[in-house]
Amino acid sequence: MLEHGGNLRDAALRFGRDDWLDLSTGINPHWYPVPALAGNAWHRLPEADPALARAAAEYYDAPLMLPVAGTQAAIQALPRLRPPSRVVVAAPSYAEHAHHWGRHGHSMRQVPYAELDAALPACDVMVVCNPNNPTGATVPPQQLLGWAAQLAARGGWLVVDEAFGDTARDASVAAHSGQTGLIVLRSVGKFFGLAGVRLGFVAAQPALLNELADLLGPWTVSGPAQEIALAALRDRAWQSAMRRQLGDSGARLHRLLAEHHIDSSGCALFQWWPEPRAEQFWQHMAERGIWVRLFQQAARGIRLGLPPDAAGWQRLEVALTEWTKEAA
Repeated sequence: MLEHGGNLRDAALRFGRDDWLDLSTGINPHWYPVPALAGNAWHRLPEADPALARAAAEYYDAPLMLPVAGTQAAIQALPRLRPPSRVVVAAPSYAEHAHHWGRHGHSMRQVPYAELDAALPACDVMVVCNPNNPTGATVPPQQLLGWAAQLAARGGWLVVDEAFGDTARDASVAAHSGQTGLIVLRSVGKFFGLAGVRLGFVAAQPALLNELADLLGPWTVSGPAQEIALAALRDRAWQSAMRRQLGDSGARLHRLLAEHHIDSSGCALFQWWPEPRAEQFWQHMAERGIWVRLFQQAARGIRLGLPPDAAGWQRLEVALTEWTKEAA
């Protein structure tokens, strides 16, 4: 299995402490307040609730959406719905995409974001995270739609992973997901801070969604997850307030890093930078009980999520100050 953020058990095994400040995931530390659930949510088989798909389509501004057990389920299944194809996965990005396209008979290669346009004529499927995880870079919607049209003309797909798209709504192409060959993935785990419910959505043409649903089988999303997500997707007041809060917090994190001579990029939920001394920075933070995401493969760098409270911000600032002094 690939390594991901949020692996605090690994942190505890390596460094032997239990007071971790987990900044390794980019998940909103202020999760949606889960409502009380109906008693039978735990009892009944979780047949798909049409209200959930409608609420998701309205929230994400998409024509049609299929609920899945986290976008991870779709990432693992989509490569199985195509014959052997030439696949380009933008790099660096969420590693599960390249991992699964490479396992199902496809010819897969990873291409830097700046070279995607040039790579388009030689592929049948292109996979792009937008905003990108881990760098936060975005591709303009019109460029994505142009790529999708070119791929669709030869029976191809453009898969756009918008898991971090809730705070960058103008960059979304979900509204256009009814067009042939465009597949958009969304998640309630990041913005809503509900990674534990394992719920995401796929927007695409009806025929492709039917194929995906058949492959995934019945009861893919638990009853409690459906109830919780339905409340979160309908709560416009919470969503608006949280977007403002995360925008302020993301800007604060960017400023804090800049004060310590770190030139970072990212989105409202995390910051990333190519760190020449990435392993040393990761070690420095871990020794102080701060768990950050170390990238060593496609891009050597560090990703930092948002602290949850004033104590967390103070703890991060102290650790950064000590790092700056040591590096001087």
